[in-house]
Amino acid sequence: MKRLRNIRHESSSLHVTGQAVYIDDLDVASQMLHGFIVRSPVACGKLLSFNVESALKTDGVETILSFEDIPGNNQMGPVIKDESCLVEQEINFLGQAMFLIAARDIETARKAGKLIQYEIDEEVPCLKLDDAIKQDSLIQPPRKIESGNVHAHLRNTDLNQLTGTLHTGAQEHWYLETQACLVVPGENREIKVYSSTQHPSETQEIVAHVLGVEKKEIEVEARRLGGAFGGKETQANHIAAWAALLASKSGKPVKIKLSRDEDQKTTGKRHPFISHYKVAFRDDGIIEAADIELNLNAGSSTDLSMAILERAMFHSENSYYIPNIRIIGKAYKTNLPSNTAFRGFGGPQGMAVIETIIDRIARNLGKDAADIRFMNFYNNTDRNLSPYGQVIEKNRLPVIWDQLIVSSNYYERRKSVNQFNHENQMLKRGLALTPVKFGISFTTSFLNQAGGFVNIYKDGSVLVNHGGVEMGQGLHTKIQQIAAIELGVDFLYIKVSATNTTKVPNTSATAASSGSDLNGMAVKNAIVKLKKRIAGVVSDQFNTHEKLTNPDKITFLNNEVFDSDNPERRISFRDAISWSYMNQISLSATGFYKTPDIQYNKEKGKGKPFHYFAFGMATSEVEIDTLTGYHQIIRTDILHDAGNSINEALDIGQIEGGFIQGVGWVTMEECKWDDKGNLLNHSPDTYKIPVTNDIPLDFRVELLKGYPNPNTIRQSKAVGEPPFMLAFSVWLAIKDAISSVDDHRSEPKFEIPATNEKIILAIEKLNNTRH
Repeated sequence: MKRLRNIRHESSSLHVTGQAVYIDDLDVASQMLHGFIVRSPVACGKLLSFNVESALKTDGVETILSFEDIPGNNQMGPVIKDESCLVEQEINFLGQAMFLIAARDIETARKAGKLIQYEIDEEVPCLKLDDAIKQDSLIQPPRKIESGNVHAHLRNTDLNQLTGTLHTGAQEHWYLETQACLVVPGENREIKVYSSTQHPSETQEIVAHVLGVEKKEIEVEARRLGGAFGGKETQANHIAAWAALLASKSGKPVKIKLSRDEDQKTTGKRHPFISHYKVAFRDDGIIEAADIELNLNAGSSTDLSMAILERAMFHSENSYYIPNIRIIGKAYKTNLPSNTAFRGFGGPQGMAVIETIIDRIARNLGKDAADIRFMNFYNNTDRNLSPYGQVIEKNRLPVIWDQLIVSSNYYERRKSVNQFNHENQMLKRGLALTPVKFGISFTTSFLNQAGGFVNIYKDGSVLVNHGGVEMGQGLHTKIQQIAAIELGVDFLYIKVSATNTTKVPNTSATAASSGSDLNGMAVKNAIVKLKKRIAGVVSDQFNTHEKLTNPDKITFLNNEVFDSDNPERRISFRDAISWSYMNQISLSATGFYKTPDIQYNKEKGKGKPFHYFAFGMATSEVEIDTLTGYHQIIRTDILHDAGNSINEALDIGQIEGGFIQGVGWVTMEECKWDDKGNLLNHSPDTYKIPVTNDIPLDFRVELLKGYPNPNTIRQSKAVGEPPFMLAFSVWLAIKDAISSVDDHRSEPKFEIPATNEKIILAIEKLNNTRH
């Protein structure tokens, strides 16, 4: 304690040295430098030597950094520490960061970058997943989920058998705002980071790690993101770390913003998969056993690949009860930029396998695939146990099926499609129905937590802060609504501030479709505390000798606070806040929430990883031109389960957007690399994402009504990721249209994406087989 009494003034050295920051010192714009990354020109090799002296002499260059200049740890791996901040020796992918330059403008920085001298010993890269499998370049031991007796049923000669392989491709996130970060140095070792990140707390941690300081010195703020889709969950950390290193060294603000081409070339994609399967099924189409192996292309480092692989495994049975099933997951290292999170987080790649299996079973038996799907659905009685041991509760698949089959007029349209194909040679139509069952929670259990921080000011206005990030999905709007409903005030009373690590610490990423679930509950928890305090003050004010007011009966509604037992006793919300302030009651509260009753044992492959499941279903009808491979979505009907929707307009927007992004993945978005690791299509003129003409001509999206979701915020359900997988209805409708070329006698070879080129090749193969 004696030491603490004699501690010096916290700012004394700053005052004496002139480093103390006052208002007039805040001149970010005129001091700001532009950061630039000098990247590896090869995909695999070793950095033998380098010299930056000539580049440093360039007029306008402030500083140049190599790995030798990193004051902390040269490491950015979010989970496994296998991703260097700057190349030390090993080069693992083309475009890997080697040097950082801060200059007065980006042109000067680029000019200096060309003057850096370095020697690289280039090696032969491994770029393709099948090559990585042959080389057995696993990044972690395989994972397994198993139930029943798979081998016995696969050996049963009374059952029908199918085997196959499915390739699913990469996908570029193509967020509108590319990766960007502005870092402003403060006093001593303080750093303020304005980052386009989905995970401010992890960005804070990575920046602190490379700078060699504690997290308390790093403040990360994210007002809003111009899109993310998972691409900014971990890989925004890179830009922040590089900008922070330059800002720390130069003592000036530094901004790094990737160009569209640079962003596409150097950031990770959706993981490509090669999946193998064996399945045994009865003559009526019921699946008895399935053996599935998922092989994932992780890229150059682990990133989130193992969690993504596990999510793919969790969803490999999608909506179907399979009593005997084994799912093996393997992740392989290649010399591509590290692949990363993307909407669905492995779920799409896993579901694609079982949807292919169902389609093939239907073709083998000569039945409608929709009927095979229906008879294999989970039910609510006995066929309701997942491969990993979680009971599928409150299953909405049957009710969604009943409603969608009628509203989409599925069976009548099946007849119409068949008639159209009989009458047309060059144009063919296809129809498909596909479901989704998607688990909601982070599968890494401890991430299922969130914090909130609510301030009520003397004028009755309310400022809410929480750990979630607004990236276009409407999270802040839902949080405003939740706060307004809980406080019983108009929406305009509430403001949600920028997400900031100094307000709510140790938050999880805004990911796993859990933004509203977790943060909404945390904000509610804070408001419950505040209402209890305010109710105590108001009840005291209401009390008289003749009649007492119970604080538990104080109600907040319609901008008023009143005694529900004595409704005449009421005041405005603003007056209640004024009373509370005058009575010296704290009008600030933190809130916290953790998802209850979830756990998963990775070694055993058993547990309850999900709080609940979201369900949905889609039917899509397409038309293809057999001469060009061009396809048009004629009509899509979607019925999706959002519980009691907090905001129907936002939820429908997410369903529409997720579905169309899924359509992009399954039909047109194809990443191509050459044998050196160069991404060949890295700009809007060579990489096609869905546009207006790719939206269904008739697009009908409805929310399932009358099925609230208990034990969640306002009885709602997450809606961000599940609709993505409904795009399988388009993919399989295209397959249906192709196979009509020979009256469904042969099965087209079909992968993801089904580009125009692949459609033409599949049709050509069918024609050659027929002739």
